[in-house]
Parts: sequence; C-alpha cells; structure tokens
Amino acid sequence: MLKRLILIAGSSSSSDEPSARGTPLLSPAEKAALSREFPGVEIDAPCPPGNAPHAAVDARAWRASQLDLWALDTHLHALDARGLFDLRLQGLEREGAARTAYEVLTRCQRFLRRRNVASATAVFARVLGRHRELYELDRPLVRADYDHAIDVWQWMLRLDPRASVAAQAAALFHDVERLVSEANVRIEHRAADYQAFKDEHARRGAALAGAALAGVGLPPEVLDRVGALVASHERPGDDAELALLNDADALSFFSLNSAGFLDYYGPEHTRVKVAYTLRRLRPEARALVPRVRCRPEVEAMILGEPRRASAPAPAETQA
Repeated sequence: MLKRLILIAGSSSSSDEPSARGTPLLSPAEKAALSREFPGVEIDAPCPPGNAPHAAVDARAWRASQLDLWALDTHLHALDARGLFDLRLQGLEREGAARTAYEVLTRCQRFLRRRNVASATAVFARVLGRHRELYELDRPLVRADYDHAIDVWQWMLRLDPRASVAAQAAALFHDVERLVSEANVRIEHRAADYQAFKDEHARRGAALAGAALAGVGLPPEVLDRVGALVASHERPGDDAELALLNDADALSFFSLNSAGFLDYYGPEHTRVKVAYTLRRLRPEARALVPRVRCRPEVEAMILGEPRRASAPAPAETQA
C-alpha cells in the first residue's frame, strides 16, 4: 500500500536523498489540497534514511509522456504485494510540481485503497477478499481488469466520499463478466451489435456478482442493489448511483487504461472509444479529464471531440 509521496527537486539521480532546494515544492494550500484528494498518503514526506521500499518516477519523463508505464506498474505491484511503500517523484521544479503530483497519484490511486464509513467494515473486507479471489493476476488481461476495478472504486470515492456500500461493491464487480468472456483476448470490438453485446455483458455480470457476493454478509437489499447497478451499468440513466458508477468507470479509462487501450487496439478504434467515453461523462466529471495525464495521441483525440449531451453506442468499443 502506498503510504508516502516524497518530492525531490532538481535533476533526477540515483541518490536516496532529496536534492537541496531553497523553497518548498508545494505551497501549504497545494499540499492541503493533495492531502484532501488523496487521504491516507503523507504528502511531501521527508525521505527516510536507508533504502525503504519505494518506486521512483522521473517527473520530466512523466510530463513528456516518456515513462514506461508497464515497467512502473510491474514494480508497484511487486512493492504492494510486500506491504507499505513510498513513491519518490524526482526531478521536480517548483512550477508544475503540484499538478505532476496530482497526476501521478491519480495514476497510482489503486494502491491507496481508500474507504469511507460504509466500506470500513469487516463485511466490506470480505467483499474485497471475495473480489480478489476471482482474479488470476499472472494473466495480463485479468490483471488489467482487476486494476481497473480497484481504480473505478477509488474514483467513485473521490467523486462522492459518501458513496454507499452497494455502489462501491458495484464498482468492484461491474466488469466481472470479462473473467468469463475476455480473460485471454478481447472480443467485444468484433461484436456485430455492440449494444446487445454490452447489455449481455452487464446482465451476466450481475448474476456473477450476485453469486460471488453470496455469503459475505451483505443484507439482501444491498445485494439486490448491487445486482441492479451492475446489470444497468452499460445504459446509465437518471439514477444518481448509476451515473456515479458510469463517471468513475469513464475516468478510470482515461487515467489508467487509455495508454494500454491505444497499444492494444490502435488509434482508429481508440478514437471511437475516446469519443464514446467523453459523451458518457456528466459535465462535472468531464471537467476533471484535463487534469488526467494521457498519452499525447489520446490527448489530441480528447481535444478534437466536441461536448455532447449523450452518446449513441458505437459499432465497436471497449468499456
């Protein structure tokens, strides 16, 4: 679990000690804002003595979109499996330090495992345990789906810190059907009828979620609500919790999945996905997209897509 963000000024180096700096990289207001956005992480922590478990991110490579995200994720997964770790953001300049810290923490937020009153319970710990049991993390697409599920959950709590236990469980289990249909290769972009494929994905996912959650201790009415949210998550409507799930799902695509999506599908299909996902976002959630670091190709697609009220289902995409 990520516990400390250590900010290091100046040129990146192999040194374990922060570079000397005359002024703080973050103002008190910036530090407070990051602490509110990412509770549980010590922001701008002092660098500990010795060689504490940590990952290092070069700020210049990050801002230039030249960082090897696959290698970073592999390292973070290994650290997380062993316990608490630090993230060292090095090579920073005062200007832009807060934004870079925000972007990197957003990319790494699945290692925070933020909870609220509804999910800081023994029952929800069993929900998380049951969810984890479903995933064989040595399979790349399964790992990607697991990371996405955790990231959607974390986005949900950022968007609504009071999210219900049903909404949080639905965030975790909304794409569980992929473990059956797309664990080895993605197929939905080949579907003749995209919306029918996605509706079936949601319907089957609701049944799988209900079966997985049986016996963890959630009340029947909560289980029913989780099933309803998962069953409808491909057709968001006026339901506030469904819209929240949809916003969190869409933001996770941009912050966590879009680079890998581009590599997997190529630019043409990614452009379709970007347009569709932007149109699914409510205005207040779409306003957060410019604060997310995406690859330049994806950023260009975002800038080229006009704002619209709703999105018809494209012939091919992946949620």
